[in-house]
Amino acid sequence: MRDVDDCRKQNNNKPTHHMLINILAEALTSANTITGSFTLGVAGAGSAIGIGLIGARMVEAIGRNPATLPKVLMIGILTIALAEAIAIFGLIFAFQGK
Repeated sequence: MRDVDDCRKQNNNKPTHHMLINILAEALTSANTITGSFTLGVAGAGSAIGIGLIGARMVEAIGRNPATLPKVLMIGILTIALAEAIAIFGLIFAFQGK
């Protein structure tokens, strides 16, 4: 409790969670200034994480049951293509400036 009281004294008796709310509100109001490069970066990072997780689960599934290789490979390639489509949509939006 002593730390909270010290913080309130330093911030003119304002609780620190109000400062966090103000920071989040400012970030949300400036969300319309997101550039295309940020959109592309988020889409590319999300797609890369998704493809990595799909590949890891494919290797794990084939390691547990090697006989399922053809089925797992087909489904894995399809889902990797769908995850890559998200990065392509991000590229399209980046060129449109959204």
